[in-house]
Formats: sequence, C-alpha cells, structure tokens
Amino acid sequence: MLVSKKIRTFATFLVMLCIHTLAAANAEVAQARELDYAKNFTIEEYANYKLLTVSNAYRNATSAYRYALIPHSATLPDELPRDVIVIRTPVQRVVIMETVYAGYLDALGQLDQICGAASASYINHPKVIQGVESGDIQRIQSGQKLNIERLLLLQPDLILTTSLGEGQMDVSPQLQRAGLPVVLTAEYMEHHPLARAEWLKFIAAFFESEDRSNEIFNTIKAQYTSLVDKTKGIDERPSVFCGAPYSGSWHVPGGDSFIARAIHDAGAHYLWADDRSRGSLPLDTERVFLKAAEADYWIHPSHYRSLSELFNADPRFAKFRATQISQVFNNTRQVSKNGGNNIWERGILHPEEVLADLIKILHPDLLPEHELIYYENLQ
Repeated sequence: MLVSKKIRTFATFLVMLCIHTLAAANAEVAQARELDYAKNFTIEEYANYKLLTVSNAYRNATSAYRYALIPHSATLPDELPRDVIVIRTPVQRVVIMETVYAGYLDALGQLDQICGAASASYINHPKVIQGVESGDIQRIQSGQKLNIERLLLLQPDLILTTSLGEGQMDVSPQLQRAGLPVVLTAEYMEHHPLARAEWLKFIAAFFESEDRSNEIFNTIKAQYTSLVDKTKGIDERPSVFCGAPYSGSWHVPGGDSFIARAIHDAGAHYLWADDRSRGSLPLDTERVFLKAAEADYWIHPSHYRSLSELFNADPRFAKFRATQISQVFNNTRQVSKNGGNNIWERGILHPEEVLADLIKILHPDLLPEHELIYYENLQ
C-alpha cells in the first residue's frame, strides 16, 4: 500500500510538472504582440529576447525568416532556434538597401544611425542626402554591384533589405554569404496601406523603441480610419486605373494590393478590383485600353509629369477619356533632383496623407481645405 501511494504521489507530481511546463510555454506564446493590419511579420516576447518572424517575403515564398533580438547586456539564450539570426539591440549602425527605410527611421528619430545606403541617389530625405554628400553615410552600391568590402569595413549592426525571390536580382544572398547581419522585410507584400505603416513596429524593435512606434502608428490609424468614414456613404464611385507601360508590359496593381485598397478607401472603383492578387499584373497596352478607355481617372502613370510626356511616349494615351478631361494625377509632387520620391519614404509610413490626397482628387468637396501633398495634376 505504501509503495502504491508513493507511485500515485509521484504520478501526480509528474502531471503537475507537465501542467506547469505547458502553462509556462503558453505564457510565452501568449506574449506575442498583437498587430492590427500587418500579416507578414510577428513579434514574440520571451524572458530575455524577442523573436521576430518574417513570412511572405516575396511572391510564392515558402520560407520564413527569424531574428532573435537580444540586448547587448544579455547572454545568448540556450533555447534559440537553430535557423535564427541574432541581432544585438539596440542597434547603432544601420545600412539601408532601399529608400523606404528612411521614412521609418525618421519617424523613430534614428536617421543618425544610418552608416551606409544603397540606391543613395534616389533618397529624398534632405538629412540623409546631406549625410551621403558629406561621406557620413557611405554609398555601398554602384549600379547593381555591391561593395561588400566597404560593407564589412562599416561593421553594421543591421542591414535592412527586401528580397525579390529566387531567380530575381537579389542582393540578400550576397550579404548573407559575407556573414553580415541582414534582415529581410516584407512590407511591400502587404495588402493594406495601414499594414505597410505598421511595419514601423518591426523596425522599432531593433532600437528598443516599441512605445514610440505604437504611439505613432495609433495616431496614423485613427486619422486613416477617420478619412475612410467620410467615403463610406458614397454611392457613385468614379472609375480609376493605374500605371503605364514599362519594358513592353503594363503592370497594373492586383485587386488585393495596398494600392487597390487605398483607391477603394478613397471612394472610387478600381477597374481591376475583382482580381485577387496582391502583386502586379503584366498586361499589354491594348488590354488595358479596352478596359480603361472610358475610365474617369488615371493615376500613377509611371514617372511622367505632363500630358505631353505621356503622348510622346505613346500617342495612343491621348485616346483615354481620363487624359481628354485632364483627370490624370501622378504622385510626383515631391521628387528630388535625382528622382527620389518622398511618397516611397514618408508616404509609405503615412498612408493617411496619401489617402487625403486621393479623396481630394476624387471627391474634392469632402476635404475642401486639404492641399495635395504627394500628387499633381498632369497638364
């Protein structure tokens, strides 16, 4: 009887131990940050580090990318996943491979941490341009060629980049092979403008600036949703199409893209709204014309800034109704002398400003006092 009682007691102890172990594990999982719109990253809080996971990093991506953010003062945890990349925080030396990161870093007050930049000529932010011109921010790319040696000498804590996927021109494998602290982001694959803005929280984690990012994003979200409320009751929605041919194809945004969502939220009907892809659709000009010939508005016509430039590129553009009634708008109001466009820096983080522009274009009576920030009417 005594032996049997000891066995029962030990069994009870094992059960309780399992319950406490599972509870502890669940408690860790329960500390995952809640996100409002972003679908392509997660942040999980552990006792002495954060685990960031990026998915859908490019079209048809099957792999996820994980990053363990560990404070400089902490020791490496024993339970880290094998495939994780360790980044010590807060980071102090950052290389940006795309201009979009300048907008996020500016909002977080971290522009001074940029030590290197690719595509430096296309940056719009005056402070970053000044840093490049003075040499405080090093150019690490010439054309499509990376200067890996210069990158190694810079000793960055973090390199922010994106991936176009296998078989595409992609710099991330070169960076990874060099043992550099490269982190992939996937904000451009999100389906909602606010989802792209919410990537501020992802960037902020590397600087331990989560509180600041939450405050900024909540303000952006409130302003964006307030604007959407103004267009919800609109019954007659003007028709809109986007883009212009490039290298023989007209890449129109998919119906589930962030651009399509912004057009809908602005109170318009996007002509390819029924398509459910998040990326772009390569079409020929004839197919676009058949569908968009009578459209009310044409927005984002590539880099063109006047109707004459459009017509010189292709005389058929004059046949669109939107050009005939001067309803062609491009997001080129804030372009630097080298072609850097602020809509791809500040505008990505502030979709409420972009949405206000679109509402002013499509329904000017709804925002009578608003002046266009990013868009201009092509004449």
